[in-house]
Amino acid sequence: MTRLAMRALVVLFLVAASPFVVAATGGPAKLNASSSPLYGIEFPPFNAGVADGGCDGKLMAQGVEDVSRSPSLKLHMTHRSAADAAAAGRTRKESFLDSAGKDVARIHTMLRRVAGASGGRAAAAANSSPRRALTERIVATVESGVAVGSGEYLVDVYVGTPPRRFQMIMDTGSDLNWLQCAPCLDCFEQRGPVFDPAASLSYRNVTCGDPRCGLVAPPTAHRACRRPQADPCPYYYWYGDQSNTTGDLALEAFTVNLTASGASRRVNDVVFGCGHSNRGLFHGAAGLLGLGRGALSFASQLRAVYGHAFSYCLVDHGSSVGSKIVFGDDNVLLGHPRLNYTAFAPPAAAAATDTFYYVQLKGILVGGEMLNISSSTWDIGKDGSGGTIIDSGTTLSYFAEPAYQVIRQAFVQRMNKAYPLIADFPVLSPCYNVSGVDRVEVPEFSLLFADGAVWDFPAENYFIRLDPDGIMCLAVLGTPRSAMSIIGNFQQQNFHVLYDLQNNRLGFAPRRCAEV
Repeated sequence: MTRLAMRALVVLFLVAASPFVVAATGGPAKLNASSSPLYGIEFPPFNAGVADGGCDGKLMAQGVEDVSRSPSLKLHMTHRSAADAAAAGRTRKESFLDSAGKDVARIHTMLRRVAGASGGRAAAAANSSPRRALTERIVATVESGVAVGSGEYLVDVYVGTPPRRFQMIMDTGSDLNWLQCAPCLDCFEQRGPVFDPAASLSYRNVTCGDPRCGLVAPPTAHRACRRPQADPCPYYYWYGDQSNTTGDLALEAFTVNLTASGASRRVNDVVFGCGHSNRGLFHGAAGLLGLGRGALSFASQLRAVYGHAFSYCLVDHGSSVGSKIVFGDDNVLLGHPRLNYTAFAPPAAAAATDTFYYVQLKGILVGGEMLNISSSTWDIGKDGSGGTIIDSGTTLSYFAEPAYQVIRQAFVQRMNKAYPLIADFPVLSPCYNVSGVDRVEVPEFSLLFADGAVWDFPAENYFIRLDPDGIMCLAVLGTPRSAMSIIGNFQQQNFHVLYDLQNNRLGFAPRRCAEV
């Protein structure tokens, strides 16, 4: 097993140990479980169908005229408790080990993609500016995937006619939306039954002659397209050495039900993968909801209806309380006094990396001081290597090895000497003995972007406290020198993160996500 794999496997197990209490230099920061009510899905109480507008990812609203804004409705979703993992026959340790394995496979996949291996990613990107037909937003519940054995965040989606509920992994690092489908020839275990196309009145295959079929890669051994208007479009999409999905590209209705009023939102002809052979570390989830830049992602397909923006607010790892992902403008977020923006950076090799959301780092601050890291560390190479992305599917944050070593040393030098340094602690470094200390002071940690924006993090987003052992470790790891750096979902906890594609920028504001 590689050194990176060993690191990730141990780290994700450690994350499960317990919440911790720390005090950052600027003041106390305490991680508490929230007892706030779980908000589900919000949007105005009216319904409209949406039809596909072509293979470029654009959608057109049907029968919508002069729609006025109205107060949002909320769907109170049932959320899981941490005990659900045990009920499913999986320990928390096993859940985090699976998460770590996927983290490693995911990073390897990203490196292969930026090197030019297209795999199953979309070959074309949406380069148009679809018309915004409605001004409302869709909000879906996002839950920590820990309880079902996945290290990711899950979104509740209702698919088919009649609509059936499925939990899908939310992933900004991929494009294809897909579900496990019957007949399931080779599938992983999931909660509840797999999607059955025969039981849905709205299911239709995309034919092999449809232009949208060209947006996915076919399996290595696939049948010839002899009847372009009738034969299905087979696809193959890979995520890592052990993770992939194979099936037929299809169209289906995605519906959101509002129990408070009986209203619903139905989006017709969403392009998704009906996976009949699926392998990898997706245990518990029904499939994946792609939110990348590509034309087939769920975010791209909804732009004509909900605009060029989506945002999410991720709850603490291991939390049984849900928060939301928002498609369209969130007025509360836009009015947040601490909302900050940084521009998205264009990838160097667009054909190979059009899925990822790149940002341009300028430096790292520890204890308020800029670290001595070469600016070339953050550059994207002509071959697509390097650079920094923000990703909801990678758990921890990873920085290219030269930067990671400087970051690690900066914490060692600036940490309060009253906390004994633990030598040779596995994987994580530095680690400290903080037994008996209720509030631990740690140096501040911030990211400085090339346009001057600064992202300041609370201590619980970059340190892990392991009780009852009284050990606290820096939760940042390194990647190979030429690899990309990744801002993972652990560091994004309790920030409302906005992907503003209309203005090509990333927004972020601190919030208690369980209360959003």
